[in-house]
Amino acid sequence: MARIVVIGAGLGAMAAAARLAVAGHRVTVYERGATYGGAVGRFERDGFAFDTGPGLLHLPAVYRDLFVKTGKEPLEECVALTQVDPASRHVFADGTRVDLPNASRAGTVAALDAALGAGAGERWGDFLVRAREAWDRTRRPLLEEPQPADPTPLAREPYPALKPGLLRRPTTTLARIGTRELRDPRLAALLDAYAWTYGFDPATAPASAAVLPYMEQTFGSWYVGGGLRALADAVYERCRKRRVEFVFDTPVEDVLEKDGRAVGVRLAGGDTVEADHVVSGAPVPALPPQSDGLPRHQVLGTSRVTVCLALRGPRESAGVHRTVVHADGDRPTVTVLRPDDPALRPDADHESVTVTATVRTSPERDAGAWEAFADGMVEAAGRAVPGLRERLLWRHVRTPEDVRRDTGAAEVPGPALAGADGLLLPAANRSPLPGLWLAGGWSHPGGGLAHAGMSGALVAGFIVEGADFRGSR
Repeated sequence: MARIVVIGAGLGAMAAAARLAVAGHRVTVYERGATYGGAVGRFERDGFAFDTGPGLLHLPAVYRDLFVKTGKEPLEECVALTQVDPASRHVFADGTRVDLPNASRAGTVAALDAALGAGAGERWGDFLVRAREAWDRTRRPLLEEPQPADPTPLAREPYPALKPGLLRRPTTTLARIGTRELRDPRLAALLDAYAWTYGFDPATAPASAAVLPYMEQTFGSWYVGGGLRALADAVYERCRKRRVEFVFDTPVEDVLEKDGRAVGVRLAGGDTVEADHVVSGAPVPALPPQSDGLPRHQVLGTSRVTVCLALRGPRESAGVHRTVVHADGDRPTVTVLRPDDPALRPDADHESVTVTATVRTSPERDAGAWEAFADGMVEAAGRAVPGLRERLLWRHVRTPEDVRRDTGAAEVPGPALAGADGLLLPAANRSPLPGLWLAGGWSHPGGGLAHAGMSGALVAGFIVEGADFRGSR
């Protein structure tokens, strides 16, 4: 039985902790904040509740596997999972609207043809075929296997070019795919929105980012009853049942090193804790530098602004769970989430709505500038929520500084992407310091709830199975 210290109580770190505890190890989690969940937070006021991190779950199989491997109760006995249908409504700058069904390629093609004109759906469908090629080429090395010691092959672009002769130059960015292959500004905006949702600028994101819409439209979008915070609650309770110990309000100041190996941590106040392994779920840039320096890690330079809206009156019958309102002039692209969940509102005569936009982490803005930016977000959301201004009781604005306070970094990491000369690969789970392992969104295979859960599984696999671990089979 090994002594294992886990730094941070985010979803990836807790996923590793639960798996390690089941394997018979003694696991203690030290969290600098007062609660667990990391980016999967909750804001509550006056009977309203809001998810302050992700609002939907993709690839729920990751957490089904976690619950199967760590206890008798499957995931669906611990949380209520519902497929969101339509998966999303899109409101374009010219006023065009389209509802995209959940996990139905044929339905998506038909919806795009009906809303954008004949041929639009076929072009999107052809794009998804090429996106599937990129997915098939990178799925195992980017999601299911440890990051290779030599990641050079993943630095090459996996997205297939169109037939020779059709393009003078290869398609190298997601924005070029929209321009050259989709040939409709609304389809291009649809593609761009997927990139921005994950923190990527489509003008610089590699063509391999095409796997993001492919993943969502193939495997679907799911809502957790009570909000995504309920998933964090369930993972925490699973850890507790497996006898994982949690120590909150206790920052870890340093990782202790002896003879070239991690041997424990030093806590705020100076106390030290010995360990055979240290698993860090903290943001890689916030880690104390080790003898070999920090691991190479993904840098996107983007964060999130979230506006929580408390509204009088229920959601109208024609309302949908998720609406993406695309950029129009000075208004940013925003995602409007309207779960219509009784657990998130004081009663049936009110509604809680969350509006989110991706922003760059610099330059710094003062409180007044963020309030002005939030005004534009609310104005955009008004295209998705009828009578929003008249229904608004109050709003709460969360800025990148709030993200930094809650998670340790203002930047929000994205999922690992191939191409781009390897710059969008996150840190490997095996750190340069033996005995120190990295789990969570800042480590392989990157940001997002599903990816964080995968990172926890990979770290646990390394520790339990040793150097011969090769990932899931």
